[in-house]
Amino acid sequence: MVEPIAIRADIDLAVEQFDGGNEPLVLIMGLGAQMLMWPDAWCAQLADAGFRVIRFDNRDIGLSSQLPHLGRPRLRNLLRFWERTPPPYTLEDLAMDTVLLLDALEIDRAHVVGASMGGMIAQVMAIHHGERIKTLTSIMSTPNLWASGPPKPQAVRALLTPPRDRTPEAAVEQFVNAYRAIESPVHPADPRWLQALAQRCVERGSGDDDGVARQSAAIMAGADRRPGLREVPHPACVIHGALDPLIRPGGGRQTAEALPSAELLVLDEMGHDLPEPLWGELTNALVRTASRAAR
Repeated sequence: MVEPIAIRADIDLAVEQFDGGNEPLVLIMGLGAQMLMWPDAWCAQLADAGFRVIRFDNRDIGLSSQLPHLGRPRLRNLLRFWERTPPPYTLEDLAMDTVLLLDALEIDRAHVVGASMGGMIAQVMAIHHGERIKTLTSIMSTPNLWASGPPKPQAVRALLTPPRDRTPEAAVEQFVNAYRAIESPVHPADPRWLQALAQRCVERGSGDDDGVARQSAAIMAGADRRPGLREVPHPACVIHGALDPLIRPGGGRQTAEALPSAELLVLDEMGHDLPEPLWGELTNALVRTASRAAR
């Protein structure tokens, strides 16, 4: 069951839990992506593996608080070093959201798993709030925007192409097209599952373009995390798809090289997604990483 949890006076996060054990595992999703992008069945599989699985919508997306009063940032200005404007909020703020969520759930320490932008947030949390994590898992992410190399143009084009109109049908169509552009070509999603996922996300409310722009600004303003990651003592796992067209595999390699205690797992058949045939391997990696913390 999804419940709103107030972490600040002005921010509620929509949270869902899958109870399977006493080991809290927090899943942080990426840019403009709702918690549903962590597949229901995989969350259930993680619960069966002994985790108390917690997934949530980041601020400005899904059923969590939208922050229109912060305005729409001029992303181009964030690239101008001579007149850089501050973003509406930062990756550090998003990491603090997760810390405050742990406070609200009365969890001292958790296994923290992030995908894409969520991986960046998890990295920041490990650097600045290491006392709140047991392990760090960074999936299809990077320690800075430039570490992974340029994304494939067709992937960026599909993500940035707006719906053809403002109808729910057009929003579903755009969601499906964007997913298809970044998924694994070896393990494409089942069309019926993908259509149902798109409809669920659109019905929940995907937020507006301004919210995605605010999240994008937080990414663009982020500093290189590699110096901080070198000081992270916790067991870590870095997972990346060799076929990722959006954040290239170099981002995963750079993350793993910076972390002193990281296992690097590059999956030959994975894109910028979590394909069902790879869930077993992903689950085993998380269990393996958690067991290192227990030892």
